[in-house]
Amino acid sequence: MKRLAVLGSTGSIGTQTLDIIESHPDEFKVELLTAYNNVDQLAAQARKHNPDTVVIVNEDHYKVLKDRLSDLQVKVYAGISAVEQVVAQAGIDMVVAAMVGFSGLRPIIRAIETGKDIALANKETLVVAGRIINELVLKYGVKIIPVDSEHSAILQCLAGETDNPVEKITLTASGGPFRHYSIDRLYNVKPEEALKHPNWSMGNKITIDSASMMNKGLEVIEAKWFFDLRSDQIEVIIHPQSIIHSFVHFSDGSIKAQLGLPDMRLPIIYALGYPNRFHTDLPRFDFRQYNKLTFEEVDTKKFRNLALAYKALEKGGNLPCAMNAANEIAVDAFLSGNIGFMQMTELIEKIMSDTVFMQKPGIKELEETDRHSRMAALEYIKKQT
Repeated sequence: MKRLAVLGSTGSIGTQTLDIIESHPDEFKVELLTAYNNVDQLAAQARKHNPDTVVIVNEDHYKVLKDRLSDLQVKVYAGISAVEQVVAQAGIDMVVAAMVGFSGLRPIIRAIETGKDIALANKETLVVAGRIINELVLKYGVKIIPVDSEHSAILQCLAGETDNPVEKITLTASGGPFRHYSIDRLYNVKPEEALKHPNWSMGNKITIDSASMMNKGLEVIEAKWFFDLRSDQIEVIIHPQSIIHSFVHFSDGSIKAQLGLPDMRLPIIYALGYPNRFHTDLPRFDFRQYNKLTFEEVDTKKFRNLALAYKALEKGGNLPCAMNAANEIAVDAFLSGNIGFMQMTELIEKIMSDTVFMQKPGIKELEETDRHSRMAALEYIKKQT
C-alpha cells in the first residue's frame, strides 16, 4: 500500500486524487492533507480519509479546524512552515503536489530531501526552479512524475524508448474558449467568460491561464526540465478536441501519441501507480463518436503569453520566476476586475523587461525575485486603475 500526502487537497486536482484513492482502497492510504483556506472541505476530507495529519495554511482557520476534528486522532497544524515540516515525516511514500503557485516550492523541496517521490501537478515548481529540483531529484534518488495530462502523455510515449533519441515533442492545447476571437474582442473579455473552458474542469487560476495560453507556456518550460529538451525541441499545436494529449517525434521519423478523454483522473492515477497501471471504471474513448480530430497553429500575436514563456525559457535564470510571479498577480487582478484580459500580458511583459537578471539563482534569490516581481506588478496595477 502506497502512503500519500496530498498538498492542496481541496483544489481540483486534490479532490480528484482523493476520488481515485477512495476507489482503490487496497492500493493507497492518505497520511497527510493540506489546504490553504477551505477549512470546511478539509475537515470533511479528514473525517472521510482519516489521515495522520492535516494542515491549514491560513493560520486564521486553525482553531476552527482543530475544534471540528477534536474527536478524531488527527494531528492539526497551521501555516506554510508546518506543511514543510510534516511533509518530511516518516510514513509518507509519495507527495501529490497540487498546491497552486509559488508557495508549493519549499514543501516540494523538503519532500525530495526526505526521500519522497513526487506526483507533480504544481507547474510553478519546475517553471521557477527546474534546475534546482532536478539536481535534488538526482541527489536523493527520488522520482518526479508529471500529473499534467500533456507531460503524462509524453512520459507514456517514452516508455520503452530509453536509448532512442527524441527529435522533438508536440504539446497539444485546446485553444481555450477564445481561439476564434479577434484581438479587439479579447480586450472586452470578462472573467466569467474566461472561466468557461470548453473541455476541462479545473480551478480558476489554471482555467484563466488556459484561456490566455499562459498555461501552455508554463507547460513548455516544464517540459524542458521533465525531459531534458531545448526550446527548439518543444512545439505547441492547437487540438480543440483534447483527445490527443501530446506527441513524441523520434529521430527515425516515427511519432507516438497518447490519447484519451479529457479527464484529469487518468494522468493522476498513472502518476500514483507509475510505472504500473491500475484498472479504472472511468469512461472509455470511442473513435466512432469522433468523426475527426483537428489541429491548428497557435496565433502567438494574439496569445503573446506563449511567446513570453518561450523567451523566459530561452534566457533562463530567474526570468521564468519573474514571469510566473507577474502572471499570478495578473490572474488575481483580472478575476477581481482590476485589469482586462489583454492587460495581463502587458503586465507580465513589463515585469519581465524590468527584472534584474540572474543566470544561476539559488532558492533565496528566486524567493527575492518572486517577492520583488509581485510588488512591482501590484504597483503597476495601481497605476493603471
